[in-house]
Amino acid sequence: MTDTRPVSRFGAVELEDMPDDLRERIGAVAEKSGFVPNVFKALARRPRELRAFLDYHDALMDSNDGLTKAERELVVVATSGANSCTYCVVAHGAILRLRTKDPEIADRVATNPYGVELSPRERAIVDLALIIATESASLTEAELDDARAAGLTEDEIWDVGAITALFAMSNRLAHLTALRPNEEFFLMGRTPRS
Repeated sequence: MTDTRPVSRFGAVELEDMPDDLRERIGAVAEKSGFVPNVFKALARRPRELRAFLDYHDALMDSNDGLTKAERELVVVATSGANSCTYCVVAHGAILRLRTKDPEIADRVATNPYGVELSPRERAIVDLALIIATESASLTEAELDDARAAGLTEDEIWDVGAITALFAMSNRLAHLTALRPNEEFFLMGRTPRS
């Protein structure tokens, strides 16, 4: 069944109508995934802001230093679930499933991040991210010490905080725009590729 709801309550910009640099950058994502994620179509109505968003996103999420790419997605899914952001849970849940090769992890983390069974390192990452996402003003050295005790470096702790902060913004933009997840995300990482 095809979802006919609008991509965003503020409209959408199709790939061919984006400025050349964004068309090239987002086109590379579309070529790899097979579709243009709706977040890009929605945010492309303000190209300068989309460029800044993509630069910070890529600096945090595409890094090969510190946290693994799966751990980075774990932060996004846990905090987006805490922020009730359907778009980010669905989109990044798909990426988390692909990165971990676990078809259930994203649903478990998004719906019950405090009770899901995780490794001690993953638990420390999720717990720190959730404190920053939901009670950042109450963050103390004790929570940071817990993360350190689980093996997180100072840079990895920073990454957890920065990813949480970026996706707090992303979650709120998704709420503002009533951003609809692409249908393709729902099955990604759940069934074997044919």
